Amino acid sequence: MSGRTTAERDAVTVEIGYAFVTGCLAAALVFAAGCAVAWLLPLPGRAAGNAVVVAGTVLAGVVFVVRVVRVLWRFGRRGPGAGPGAKTGTGGEGGQPSVEA
Repeated sequence: MSGRTTAERDAVTVEIGYAFVTGCLAAALVFAAGCAVAWLLPLPGRAAGNAVVVAGTVLAGVVFVVRVVRVLWRFGRRGPGAGPGAKTGTGGEGGQPSVEA
């Protein structure tokens, strides 16, 4: 058992999902750009077009891996619970913000 709370495990799960989805979107954009080049530009021969599509596929895979690693690396460095929605500066009891009169 790890010493993580449910909120920390949920934060890791959400971050993994975010990394995967944004990695897929970035890879799809790179692949579409590569295919657009192959389809729209008059390339000499079918082999040249296929080479551009293969290069776009490889580049899309690299972009996906780089995006996922970068998102998860940044999340690991700041730690779960340190994101934009993290509660900080709560001064009341039970984690509630203190209200000054």
